[in-house]
Amino acid sequence: MKWSAVPYSALRALRRNTLRTLLTALGIIIGVGAVITMVGLGQGASAEVEEQVNRLGQNVVLVFPGERQLGGVSIGGGSANTLTAEDAIALRDEIPEVIAASPEVRSQRVIVHGNRNWFTRIYGQSHDYLQIRNWAVEDGEMFTEEHVDQAALVAVVGQTIVDELFEGSDPIGETIRVRGLPLTIIGVLERKGMSLMGSVQDDIVIVPYTTGFQRISGRSHAMVINVQVYNAESMDIARAKMTDLLRERHRLAPYQDNDFTIQTQEDVAQMATETSRVMTWLLASIAGISLFVGGVGIMNVMLVSVTERTREVGLRLAVGARGPDVLMQFLIEAVILCLLGGIGGIIVGVVGTEVIASYAGWPALFSVEAMMVAVGVSAAVGVFFGFYPAWKASRLDPIVALRRE
Repeated sequence: MKWSAVPYSALRALRRNTLRTLLTALGIIIGVGAVITMVGLGQGASAEVEEQVNRLGQNVVLVFPGERQLGGVSIGGGSANTLTAEDAIALRDEIPEVIAASPEVRSQRVIVHGNRNWFTRIYGQSHDYLQIRNWAVEDGEMFTEEHVDQAALVAVVGQTIVDELFEGSDPIGETIRVRGLPLTIIGVLERKGMSLMGSVQDDIVIVPYTTGFQRISGRSHAMVINVQVYNAESMDIARAKMTDLLRERHRLAPYQDNDFTIQTQEDVAQMATETSRVMTWLLASIAGISLFVGGVGIMNVMLVSVTERTREVGLRLAVGARGPDVLMQFLIEAVILCLLGGIGGIIVGVVGTEVIASYAGWPALFSVEAMMVAVGVSAAVGVFFGFYPAWKASRLDPIVALRRE
């Protein structure tokens, strides 16, 4: 038997029952398509998370206050009043690896301009905040260190504030009021988009942290300290020095735990991507079950095909075909069936991913490697589930097979 004729013979056998072939391949098509869709969306989500983390700024370290106890019960990390503006200044001035630091205080207030109002977030920050966050001013300017020292009534606003209160007109020099307190707008931030937590970053008003502490929030302690170090290589060294300095400033004994938590940008990225990675593999595993089900369907159909073509197999064996030739013929039929399903699955997966990404607003990434793996897996499914029917066909007795009606 010529090996070059085996694929043609297999295709001819599959073409005899076109509808059954298509229905059998459907399981592989659905399985491969589902895997490609889940992986594509998962990779897109991971890329989006990485981009969002990069938007936090370059070489950023976040310092959070520790937990607070109420009646012997922990209220949770970040609830204690353990960080001060002076801590941020000390981190900036006493640690060589730190180039900028900004104590942060947040409030949610209604701001008013004319006959319009808007409920938004007001952040008290230092003049270094935009440098830390790698955030540019689109119009006007950022407040200065002098503004911070004077607790000046100035503000820099996001694009959402401009859209809601000024209907797109120039807000520079205009005044907004927060609980009757007038704030003069001196700058407008460039559009930033969504944050890692899904909030709109442009819906923000930034004021000097002294103004935020003394005149808006009524708080005396920072909710977080934003820190920027020189480069990624300095991150661990800076983290250790920051820990030592804060422990010294907070007068913590050696046996006492830290009353603060330090997170680097890598920590934030790892936490943000872990969930999406787990979900991607979970969904891909579930989609992989479809491949297994499709493989069982192929085994079933090939067993039926062996039974239907018993006389054909007997005739081939009678005229000189060997058992391995028959085995290879049926095995190649199964592999071709799975490869056709794999190619169809790639098409369905790509189209399905684009449709879902378009309607849901999710990013999607495709990789040639994932598609090659999908085709390889579909071929492996064909070999695995097609071997037994092919082996059974190769073991038929020619005399018994020729007698079969």
